[in-house]
Amino acid sequence: MNRFKLVFLVTVVVAVHLAWAAETVPIKPSPTDKCPVCGMFVAKYPDFVAAILFNDGSYAVFDGTKDMLKYYFDMKKYDRAKNPSDIKSIQVTSYYNLNPIDGRTAFYVLGSDVYGPMGIELIPFANQAEAQEFMKDHKGKAIVTFGEITREMIEKMD
Repeated sequence: MNRFKLVFLVTVVVAVHLAWAAETVPIKPSPTDKCPVCGMFVAKYPDFVAAILFNDGSYAVFDGTKDMLKYYFDMKKYDRAKNPSDIKSIQVTSYYNLNPIDGRTAFYVLGSDVYGPMGIELIPFANQAEAQEFMKDHKGKAIVTFGEITREMIEKMD
């Protein structure tokens, strides 16, 4: 491999890594960040933080997955300037390790005996095995993916 190809290859690998890292940087709510749905101060509930990151660099933080999904399904109600097409990524907090994970690839347990700041909550996990373990331990009713969640499911949780 000649020197040019090697430099090019290294440059591409570094660029891809930096792009991936930038998208996975966890959003840490400040003490003044409020959930746009319920108005609660999000930093008080770090175990349940969810966030929507927008292409313009702005973000919205939530005190739980349920409120994040209320916002997602009715974005214009909470921010007339935002559209679903403006979303860069969605983060939720994994229940077992409290790390931010991709909300679009997470598995969610519905109907468990674990409540969030706003009561009944969807509990997110990075993989299906964790979700199944939690469901058995906490009397969950179902495991769903992001694409399976509907507005009606969220409305029934209130």
